[in-house]
Amino acid sequence: MTIVHKAGNIHKNDDGLSRWALANTADNSDYVPLEAESQIAIEGINITDIGTEFFEEVRESYKQDNNCHILTSLSDKDFKDTFLVNTLDKVWKNSYSEGRFHFFDGII
Repeated sequence: MTIVHKAGNIHKNDDGLSRWALANTADNSDYVPLEAESQIAIEGINITDIGTEFFEEVRESYKQDNNCHILTSLSDKDFKDTFLVNTLDKVWKNSYSEGRFHFFDGII
């Protein structure tokens, strides 16, 4: 690839970002050999071995707390029910509007 300078105000910025990246091959002076076996850390994956009875107890306990019950009702709907959102306590309502709750299989 050949870089050709073009005169004019539009073409004054001839920085390296406008060029093609060089291939990571042995003839490149910045060559970094890739290791055959490399490990990549993956965060955010949790695996639990908790029985379904535990999760059922958690779901049942949501029915005793008004805010939790409203949140689970909102997660079951395909649309945003503003009436239900407005019945949440102020702190819960703010957290809900900021998207701070995550649902997985009916668990908050």
